[in-house]
Amino acid sequence: MGSSPLLKPRAPRPTTRFSGWRIVAFAAIALGMTGPGQTVGISVFVDPMIDALSLSRSEVSTAYLIGTLAGATVLPRLGRLIDDRGARLAMAIVGGLFGVMLAAMSGVVGMISLVFGFMGIRMMGQGALSLVATTAVAPWFVRRRGFAIGVTTAVGSALLSLVPVLTRGVIIPAVGWRGAWMVLGAAVWLIVVPIALRGMIDRPSQVGQQPDGDAPLEAEAAAVSFTRGEAMRTPMFWAVAGAVAATGMIGTGLAFHQIDLLGEQGLTPVQAAANFIPQTVAALTATLFVGSMVDWFSSRWVLAVSMGLLVVAMVMVPFVSPGLVAVLYGMILGAAGSAARALEAASFPKLFGLHHLGAIRGAVTSISVGSTAFGPLALSLGYDLTGSYVQVLLVLLAFPVGVTLLGLFARIPTRPAVSGGSAS
Repeated sequence: MGSSPLLKPRAPRPTTRFSGWRIVAFAAIALGMTGPGQTVGISVFVDPMIDALSLSRSEVSTAYLIGTLAGATVLPRLGRLIDDRGARLAMAIVGGLFGVMLAAMSGVVGMISLVFGFMGIRMMGQGALSLVATTAVAPWFVRRRGFAIGVTTAVGSALLSLVPVLTRGVIIPAVGWRGAWMVLGAAVWLIVVPIALRGMIDRPSQVGQQPDGDAPLEAEAAAVSFTRGEAMRTPMFWAVAGAVAATGMIGTGLAFHQIDLLGEQGLTPVQAAANFIPQTVAALTATLFVGSMVDWFSSRWVLAVSMGLLVVAMVMVPFVSPGLVAVLYGMILGAAGSAARALEAASFPKLFGLHHLGAIRGAVTSISVGSTAFGPLALSLGYDLTGSYVQVLLVLLAFPVGVTLLGLFARIPTRPAVSGGSAS
């Protein structure tokens, strides 16, 4: 880890209380700090930047699309950093770079600099920091891993949801949109980097502990050990990755156009915006529930539940009306997206082991981030061609249905022959 005192592993302390739940808390905070790089965090800057930069909404959306896709391409390499150097150092590096990228957003002056800015904050925020935060929890649990990752994701998502509220309601009015980017960058430096260097521990063995506080450390590590290449040759990898991509693409598209889409169904702009509340509440609940399901049930059935929820939400769109039906739609949509993300985070250590987990999850995160770039455009083009969102949603049903069938018929991966190859 290097010679710096900050980067040395902690000395083993066998009598110390189990540190796994502390790691969960720190990882959840780090996950919450990805907010400025997430769609919800960026959304509060769109209108101020349109006015200040003299760009159209379509130009800003295009910059967002290009930046998101470009940022996604490097995530598999960042995943290998976790495997090679540990989550502690990876989180410190990613947190430092994310803060730099956020601060740099205060200096954008036009289309080109905006593309590079979006690339940086999407890559380091939505992609890399989310990846390292959820991956850091996996080595600390075996029996309760799904539940622990579910808690991390639920608490992190709750904290993340506060970012746009504080940014729009407090920070931007106080220091302007350029100053707000600087404030958010400083917050990441002051919170994420110290948590990484002084709070995170890569593995239980570094402090004389074992997963779950009692399970043998080597028990699961010996059960499966896939490289990234081996994992990507299994149908189950693509089924889970497909589930994350489907909910990412369609869920982001529905969220991006939510005011207009629900407006067509009779909801006022205020009512349509308020629909994000039941989505968030259901997402938090589903994350905890799905994480626990992975501990007890086969991943294929959890995947089917996730995709089933997404199908129901898509089919409900033409039937949404103000009141209870709109709330129910929001809850189902929110639960679908969080279920797929929780499935991937909790099931991959179980399916493919821990040795190359960062590289394997990095590939999925790249797919996930890339998929979110296409959803808003797909729904927008479909609307332009047909005058309604319903027809394009019916076409997009092929994605969750196809992923469900792949997951139901895919074999659960078995341990490959012992390999000393790299996770490429």
